[in-house]
Amino acid sequence: MSVAFARSLGQGEPLLQDVWRVVRLGHEEVLLSPYLPATCALLTHLFFCLPFLLLDALAGRCPRVLSWRVAASSGPPPPLRQWLDCFWRVVFKYAAAVFPATALFQSLRRGALPELAPSCCRLCLEVLACLLVFDFLFFVWHFCLHKVPWLYRNVHQQHHLHKVNFALAAQDASCAELLSLLLLALSSAWLVGCHPLSETVFHVLNSWLAVEDHCGYDFPWGLHRLLPGLGGAPYHQAHHVLHRANYAPYFTHWDHIFGTYRRAAGRLRSK
Repeated sequence: MSVAFARSLGQGEPLLQDVWRVVRLGHEEVLLSPYLPATCALLTHLFFCLPFLLLDALAGRCPRVLSWRVAASSGPPPPLRQWLDCFWRVVFKYAAAVFPATALFQSLRRGALPELAPSCCRLCLEVLACLLVFDFLFFVWHFCLHKVPWLYRNVHQQHHLHKVNFALAAQDASCAELLSLLLLALSSAWLVGCHPLSETVFHVLNSWLAVEDHCGYDFPWGLHRLLPGLGGAPYHQAHHVLHRANYAPYFTHWDHIFGTYRRAAGRLRSK
């Protein structure tokens, strides 16, 4: 790698630099708050779930929406009551465990914000690196959660109680599992050593992928149909049906390598 190219990776481009300057201006204490990651994780997750709440409400009345359902979901979308129950469980667990524990973790890694924004190239590379590191860490942890009976009963089993996947259920898990996944995401960004702006993009994309994986819909425009190597909702629904396959959260290469990949189910056919 040439010196000029190495320097270019660290230099902020005008647009990103302007965005970063606006974000930093007068908000540094907020950006360095130990409560910010958990707050953003919860609010981002809820925001991304809203379109799927509407789709679930329409699925019983619109054949087109129902035709997008993953066939392995084997049932109608959950009713509003189930959404509300799930919502209160997730909020309670964040308040009881995730907020205080992640605040402690963040206070240990807290540092000054850099003055320069990353270049577009550096931002994209760092986000991709974070996704790959998180994907590996999640795969190992998820595999252990299924293979160690005590871990499955006490940490992971609650996430598998839903017979039909829906978007909000992506974070309907035990306090220990919710906390572990957020810590894995924060640790991935720390291991990569990425810029705070890159870390923010990673967390937002990570939240969207988690919601899309659990939404129960196989859209023609889904990311797994546009980008090679992504599993998507059908891939993860197969995990919830089989329990012994497709352990990786987003990409499929680790399951292919370790022989735990199983073919995903397709969409329901409209009549």
